[in-house]
Amino acid sequence: MRVLSVAVLVFLSTIGAAQSAVPWSYQGKSGPLSWGKLSPAYSACSDGREQSPIDIRGAHRNKALQPIEFHYLAGSVTLKNTGSTIEVQVHPGSYIVAGGTRYALESFTFHHPSEHAVKGRLTDMEVQLIHRSSEGKLAIVVSRLVENRDAPNATLAALWEHLPFTPGTTASDEDMINPGGLLPGDRGYWTYMGSLTTPPCTEGVRWFVMEQPVTVSTDQLKVFSSLFRINSRPLQDARDRTIEGNQ
Repeated sequence: MRVLSVAVLVFLSTIGAAQSAVPWSYQGKSGPLSWGKLSPAYSACSDGREQSPIDIRGAHRNKALQPIEFHYLAGSVTLKNTGSTIEVQVHPGSYIVAGGTRYALESFTFHHPSEHAVKGRLTDMEVQLIHRSSEGKLAIVVSRLVENRDAPNATLAALWEHLPFTPGTTASDEDMINPGGLLPGDRGYWTYMGSLTTPPCTEGVRWFVMEQPVTVSTDQLKVFSSLFRINSRPLQDARDRTIEGNQ
């Protein structure tokens, strides 16, 4: 009976892995409106009650919210073209402290245009810095990028030199990249509870959206948009969720 139970668990685990690997995209029959139908593992994409991204509006100031403590280290990174975005994997060591919880930085990804809006307005891009606590809880910091023809971002400049243009390929950047270069000088933020913005759209994610945007040059924006014309999920219903700001 014990052997049979283990076999069943292995079988179910295999099925789950296969379901989570079902292809999805940002357009056509496998686009965002169909994600929840592509696999049972993606059901939260259509049935979830706290989905992301959302339009940030009607935020309430909460004086009790503490500033996010950013403890980012410079180091080499690995860039991966996942077919849906550029994922930058970082070495262990960088972390934030938010709400008294420490979250380790794992990676960051880019979206064009931005996924989150502020009072109905999207920006040209956004970068999502993905963190995880020792208990497995996710916290994602969003930095919104606004096009400025003559204001290239130095961190993006270093990363863009090593962009992998073919889906499924990776490239190493041995430069000392500090993710803090993607953050605004003013660290005011809005926060809310939401989900991953890609399948399986898992909920229980704490989002921190930086209020002040940073710049991306016209040339930098063109390079990324040539790879991903659109790679952002449409806005989701906020469903009266609490959105708070620390400023």
